[in-house]
Amino acid sequence: MSKITLRQEQEVFDGEAVVDEAAHWAEALLQRSYRGPGDTIEAATYRAEQKYGVPAQTFWALRYRKPKDILASIYRTLQSAYEAECGRQEARLRHELALVKALPSTPAREALVADAEAALGAAPSRTGTEG
Repeated sequence: MSKITLRQEQEVFDGEAVVDEAAHWAEALLQRSYRGPGDTIEAATYRAEQKYGVPAQTFWALRYRKPKDILASIYRTLQSAYEAECGRQEARLRHELALVKALPSTPAREALVADAEAALGAAPSRTGTEG
C-alpha cells in the first residue's frame, strides 16, 4: 500500500491561526464594549456577552489564556458579530461623511472627505450630498 499524500492545492487546517483570528475579533468587540476610565474589562465582557451573544468566559479565555482550539459555533458567532460591528461603523462613517459634504467646502473639509472616502474605498465624488 502506498501513502496517500495531501494534494498541494488543498489547504492545511491551522487551528492556531483560527484561534488567533477569533481572539482578534473578540478583542475588537471588547474594545467597542469598553466605556473608558472607571470601567472594567470584566464589565465590558458581560456587556459584550449581552450584545453579541458570545459567552463572557470565551472573551476572557481568548484574551488571557488562548485555547488550542475553538468551537465552530463560537467562531461563527464571533465572526458574525465582528462583521456586523464593522458594518455598523462603516454606515456611521458614511452618514458622517454625508453630513460633512453638506457643509460649505473648505480645503480642510475637502481633505477630510478625501481621507474618509479613501478609508471607505469609495471613489471621490464632488457632486454634492448623497440622498
